[in-house]
Amino acid sequence: MEDRRKFTRVLFSTPALLMTASGDYHCQLLDLSLKGALVTSPKGYVPLKDELASIKVMLPDSDISIAMEVEVRHIEQDHLGLHCSQIDLDSVTHLKRLIELNIGDDHVLHRELEQLIHSPND
Repeated sequence: MEDRRKFTRVLFSTPALLMTASGDYHCQLLDLSLKGALVTSPKGYVPLKDELASIKVMLPDSDISIAMEVEVRHIEQDHLGLHCSQIDLDSVTHLKRLIELNIGDDHVLHRELEQLIHSPND
């Protein structure tokens, strides 16, 4: 199967909080990109496709967090794919640095930032 992703995913496992209209749910972040996240399916949560939510990820050994407004894009038995619809400046700055440290290629990151800036909201 062809990978159609335009943004590099960084494998990054850490606790996260998924905040939905039906409540807040603890889950595990599996990976992260400039356009979204993959998380474990929270216990007790019944996801709906395209449901609006927020996710907050605390970076280990720091008081830094990354927060995103997201939409549930795909639902699997053990994980959820979340599409980032909005992110604040502090969070995107921390996310950019995290990706930078993990992919090790500045050119790829800058190309993806350009794509993010010039892409239509989808």
